[in-house]
Amino acid sequence: MNFYRKIKLHHKILLGLLLGVIFGVIFGVNKYELEITHKGKKKEVVKNWETVEFLDPTSNVIIKSFGSEDQLKILSYFQSLKEDFKDKIVVVVNFKKVAESERYEKKYFEKVYKIDKVKTIPIHIKPIGTIFIRLLMFIAIPLVLSSLIVGASSLGDLKKVGRIGLKMLAFYSITIAIAIIIGLSLTNAIEPGRRLSADAKEKLMVEFAPNIQSRIQEALELNIINTIVNIVPTNPIYALANSEMLQIVFFALIVGVTLTAIRREKSEPVIKFFDGFSELMIKMVDYIMKIAPYGVFALIAATISEFGFDILQTLIWYAATLLLGLFIQQFFVLGAFVKTFAKMSPIRFFKGIREVMLIAFSSSSSAATLPINIESCEVNLGIPKNITSFVLPLGATINMNGTSMYQAVAAVFIAQVYGVELHISEQLIILLTALLASIGTAPVPGVGIIMLIIVLRSVNIPEEGIALIIGVDRLLDMCRTVVNVSGDAAVAAIVAKSEGVLKQN
Repeated sequence: MNFYRKIKLHHKILLGLLLGVIFGVIFGVNKYELEITHKGKKKEVVKNWETVEFLDPTSNVIIKSFGSEDQLKILSYFQSLKEDFKDKIVVVVNFKKVAESERYEKKYFEKVYKIDKVKTIPIHIKPIGTIFIRLLMFIAIPLVLSSLIVGASSLGDLKKVGRIGLKMLAFYSITIAIAIIIGLSLTNAIEPGRRLSADAKEKLMVEFAPNIQSRIQEALELNIINTIVNIVPTNPIYALANSEMLQIVFFALIVGVTLTAIRREKSEPVIKFFDGFSELMIKMVDYIMKIAPYGVFALIAATISEFGFDILQTLIWYAATLLLGLFIQQFFVLGAFVKTFAKMSPIRFFKGIREVMLIAFSSSSSAATLPINIESCEVNLGIPKNITSFVLPLGATINMNGTSMYQAVAAVFIAQVYGVELHISEQLIILLTALLASIGTAPVPGVGIIMLIIVLRSVNIPEEGIALIIGVDRLLDMCRTVVNVSGDAAVAAIVAKSEGVLKQN
């Protein structure tokens, strides 16, 4: 026990991550088992089936039939059925013969409420990881509000706020644009979409197509202009209650900047209150991080158990292209930016944010990682609080290096699969749209898919093609979030150096 206490936190988190991967592989979800919840909400596990048939009892006609390898297809098909039809349909399970002499066994399920994978131990312990993420999200919103108010007010005057804001936006835009260009270049060179077989394409479309309809509907309701207009909240309390990050950032900036314009004796009590509140949130991070190794273990174990590595075999070229691009952006581009503009050793930089990268990888959320990012930048990189509290909350909201690259790679990959030729003009549209979409991308897991639909629409690529990549999205989302939060920290270091306030030791 004493030995464990002496281990540094980032080593504990890394250990939790590695053990989670092993645990998830050992206790992976069995693809030959289904849990069927039927009338009376009774749960029953079926395994080793020959076929699963969906029967219309009124006409006694088999609507759909699936084989023994079609677990995901069965789940997707059932999810695509209308709720009122699920209540009428009969699920017929034909089990495999154990011996040739035995009869073909059948089982009928009426009024089926749900068909799901059989939960394994990692799925059952996932709530531990969920509680860890919820604790981080719990302090993220009040931390953004208090930090930005203090950060904007402590900069002194509107000119300084404007100067730092312009520097920050310039570097965020440049790093995002570079990420998109790298993604487009690699996808054009490697051509992962042309390496996907017709059989693999058909299998992916059948399995995942039903899952993207709701995402397409969400994207249809989004609009870049409306997103920009909605940055201005009509009710800041409502924005706080509903975690509308862009609106919270706008409100906090307006309050912080306005505090610099009123008399000191009036503004000082307000600034001190929010400064103390910000310190309170940062102290909470220290306590929450004590359970980080266990939270990371539970999250990674559940992810690996549920999704496994099988899907990567089908999409190996797509995944490899994106991971190569993320690696280049993370260690070469951001490393070079930190070295050139912040005059900081890239080794010191990445060493200073190692806990940030591990939490980003396991949580897939820039917002959940924000409290750790602020603390690491201040303590390990020597970036003053007035810079971190201003630059990092904005970065978590608008700076999406990894997500922007993913949108570019995914768009060209899907176009290649469908045989859609993208000329230089269309790829420039992808660059611009992905850049703008990153501003409206919420810092939470999975939302990049919705923004990808906007990118696909901008160059007339079929949105249904998202079904090709959605199977590996969760695993790749973990990787691109690491690049997102690293980009935030890099720009914070660069801005601090340009203002002459970066502590070198």
